[in-house]
Amino acid sequence: MMGRTIIPIGPYHPLQEEPEFFTLTVEGETVVDIDVRIGYNHRGIEKLSELKTFENSTFVIERICGICSTSHPFAYTRAVEDVFPMEVPIRAKYIRTIIAEGERIHSHLLWLGLAGHFIGYNTVYMWAWKLREEILDVLEILSGNRNNYAMFKPGGVRRDIKAGDIPVCLKKIDSILPTLDMLKKAVLDDPVLHARLKGVGVMTYQEAIDFSALGPTSRASGVARDVRKDSPYGAYQEMEWDMIVTQNGDVFDKAVVRILEMFESAKIMKYCLNNLPDGEIDANIMDVPPGEGIGHIEAPRGETFHYVKSDGTNRPVRHKVRAPTFMNLPTYKATVQGETISDATIILAAIDPCYCCTERIAVKDPRGRLLYNGKDLVQLSREKTEKMKRRMGVR
Repeated sequence: MMGRTIIPIGPYHPLQEEPEFFTLTVEGETVVDIDVRIGYNHRGIEKLSELKTFENSTFVIERICGICSTSHPFAYTRAVEDVFPMEVPIRAKYIRTIIAEGERIHSHLLWLGLAGHFIGYNTVYMWAWKLREEILDVLEILSGNRNNYAMFKPGGVRRDIKAGDIPVCLKKIDSILPTLDMLKKAVLDDPVLHARLKGVGVMTYQEAIDFSALGPTSRASGVARDVRKDSPYGAYQEMEWDMIVTQNGDVFDKAVVRILEMFESAKIMKYCLNNLPDGEIDANIMDVPPGEGIGHIEAPRGETFHYVKSDGTNRPVRHKVRAPTFMNLPTYKATVQGETISDATIILAAIDPCYCCTERIAVKDPRGRLLYNGKDLVQLSREKTEKMKRRMGVR
């Protein structure tokens, strides 16, 4: 029987933007078990929120994640509004939806670029990130910021959309679509990527249900669940758009879901900009009554959930956050076992984990000798891609 070796990945790794600790148990090159440890990154944001007013807490909540800097304030403001409950002005709902879908596009492009980078397709990486600049330009026109948009507040939004900015944004969104279509064809039609990613890191429909997976991670396994459809909020119920669901549950399908979702996000943004209703953008909340509220929205990675408790003062007495990565992390038990070490990093990245960036890793044997660093693991992944290309006769 082949001996087993323990390979620790983390708590710091260039592929994981937040400190988490994964212990791979391998037999030769095959992963036979994985242990996931969380809790290495605690910034006390929930406690900080309890020390600030309901409105000022929004600025702290935006900084839970730079890529999800709309997702969290969206869920938080909905939780505060649920305490009443109250109705947000329709124009504010449309503006919220526009910003949220712009963020979804930039988040998925960021993931797509990094996925290409870690399997050695740096052309995909550069094209995806170049295209991401275009959608960030749109968000900057609408909000004044390329990240941490500062648009959300309990009861509405802080900034209106100027009529003169709408044609500019529509033109930029239309200009994105041809390049996005090129990226779609480059990924979906590439035989090397098919060979490299299909059948890798598979999570079945039942495993997705058992692990309570969320977002593209679950929809790639055939689970047709999306908060925007199941519990509509914002302006999502005002238009026709498609929920992207695939059936194979592998890394390739997770990429397909995200790529096709970007086209739906562009469709939603264009509809909202073309049909932006007149009216107020803020309900002007003065006091939050005692009570409890929940807010959940479909972030790029899946359902983001916020809980708020009020005692009638101007600040929350309890604020609880559950990000989608918390639910998607345990799926590694289903997806990594039986795969090779060279595939472990791309499988770990396939859920699009939401971490803060810290670039260190140490992989040592029982005697303390260094086996792999971060660059070594990326190189293993790239070498596998090159071997497949040679075997398939692809240059």
